[in-house]
Amino acid sequence: MQFVSPVIKTLLNLTLTFALVLGGQAMAAGIDSLSNSDTASGLKEALTRGAEIAVGQLGKKDGFLGDKRVRIPLPDSLRSVEKAMRTFGMKKQADELIETMNRAAEMAVLEAKPILTNAVKSMSFDDARGILTGGDDAATQYFKRTTSKDIAAKFLPIVKQATAKVNLAAQYNQYAGQASKLGLLDEKDADLDTYVTHKAMDGLFKMIAEQEKSIRKDPVGTGSAMLRKVFGALK
Repeated sequence: MQFVSPVIKTLLNLTLTFALVLGGQAMAAGIDSLSNSDTASGLKEALTRGAEIAVGQLGKKDGFLGDKRVRIPLPDSLRSVEKAMRTFGMKKQADELIETMNRAAEMAVLEAKPILTNAVKSMSFDDARGILTGGDDAATQYFKRTTSKDIAAKFLPIVKQATAKVNLAAQYNQYAGQASKLGLLDEKDADLDTYVTHKAMDGLFKMIAEQEKSIRKDPVGTGSAMLRKVFGALK
């Protein structure tokens, strides 16, 4: 085993410590060099971009149904009901049940855009800096905190209208009621429209989180000078 003298070992430790300190200072200096205006502008652009892309991806035909990451299934506790429907010659009805839930989500998600945009416009400088220096999903968490209530209120009537056209909610709630009596279904999933609304919101925030992660990882790839400046300060 090669011998390392105490002096050399001490110098190596000091060098490593010095490098870490300088790296931390450089990052802090990069962030501090940004004006409040730059920070807010960069974050608002990033949030707006991420929200628009997420809504655009989900708010089209097969945005939910064709994407396994966000496709809305029946609740786990009702999978046995779905299996029974398919077993006893009700495959068409089972497929219709799932398709209508996802089509309802695709229609509803378009209503989220103005709500998300308004949340961006009302963002404070403190919000912007907190998001900039936060984790990979700090912006997504900001959206959840500030928009979930309004988005749910917008989604629910659209989902209800979509499921009512094929009398889907009544069918689902009938199955859910039976499952609930047997203790096989969570209470929060016992109402179809509420279940689809929550799943649609989950899908929306999932896609926003993916966009946020992508922008943080590669701000240059966005083609935006402001995003390069703001997120580049974290490098």
